Amino acid sequence: MQRQADRPPVKVGVLGATGTVGQRFITLLSAHPWFAIHVLGASSRSAGKPYAAAVNWKQVTLIPNAVRDMIVQECKPEAFIECAVVFSGLDADVAGDIETAFRAAELPVFSNAKNFRRDPHVPLIVPLVNPGHFSIIRQQQLLHSPPLTKGFIVTNANCSTTAHVIPLAALESAFGPIDTLMVTTLQAISGAGYPGIPSLDIIDNVVPYISGEEEKIEWETRKILGGIADASPEQRVGDQVLQQFDMHAHTPLKISAACNRVPVTVGHMINVSVGFGHRPPPSPQQVCDALRSYRSEAHLLGCPSAPVQTITVHEEPDRPQPRLDRAHQDGAGVSVGRVRQCPVLDIKFVVLADNVSIGAATSSIINAELAVLKGVLQS
Repeated sequence: MQRQADRPPVKVGVLGATGTVGQRFITLLSAHPWFAIHVLGASSRSAGKPYAAAVNWKQVTLIPNAVRDMIVQECKPEAFIECAVVFSGLDADVAGDIETAFRAAELPVFSNAKNFRRDPHVPLIVPLVNPGHFSIIRQQQLLHSPPLTKGFIVTNANCSTTAHVIPLAALESAFGPIDTLMVTTLQAISGAGYPGIPSLDIIDNVVPYISGEEEKIEWETRKILGGIADASPEQRVGDQVLQQFDMHAHTPLKISAACNRVPVTVGHMINVSVGFGHRPPPSPQQVCDALRSYRSEAHLLGCPSAPVQTITVHEEPDRPQPRLDRAHQDGAGVSVGRVRQCPVLDIKFVVLADNVSIGAATSSIINAELAVLKGVLQS
């Protein structure tokens, strides 16, 4: 990706820069055509050290030269005040207070943490699905005390939720609402962070439980696939009627999720069965055609990190596979295979996503690119 000559670099900061998600942010941002890393933030143990001395680097590429000697700062707003965008790769146990402080300091935060995903005034955006939810940001700012003009928080979704809502959004766009959904995940160990799961617990094993994961998938899906509706006229801030998330477009979507940790390094695979509200349901071939033709707004607007092909559909009976397909399009899209009729619901298929790319850092970066193109960021 080449930097656009007519667009000055956007200064960005990374919170949790020494963690695994923070490292992924740095890897992606170091070659970004619009964004330039300006500040790296981490815990007080790392603050004051050159980044190369502070980090236990776990990426498959070398530490980018641009950040090797950058002095790590504490995660305090005053060190990031020149940043137009702040990416948060913080762990959930510390993210809440830090991200709140950054928002209050009029800094836009694009967070990978779970802390604000349930907040009714914080958009939960999968950039290949629901960038229209950016409209809730102004309400978030007005409801803050004192009201904000630049600061806000946007979150991306859980890595497993991200994987399956992309094909679901394509199917709802083509065939109307889905009213029943069953998902069974096979989640990579990288989703647990570093150092993650002890080897004796995961090698030659499958763990059929990931704390809180099933609940997150079930409610996040409804929020992401839902719309934005005006609240009652009595709910106002000044002359503005408040808005609210309309959870899954008026339909009582029923979701059942089962989550498993498997001995794969990167790449979440999900078995999905869907039941459509409209009858008759589409055929497997119609589903494949709809998935292939789906184009995200992020790509159409020109986000440099968005995949050209949002959903890659495989014809082979044994694809997608994590080792073979997770790096396709730098992990920014998703792969779908085994599309067939379901004898219980209507259609079933397998979806694969790179959980550390589109499932984490890449989503936040595309969200920020969309914010630039949509004029969400205030100069």
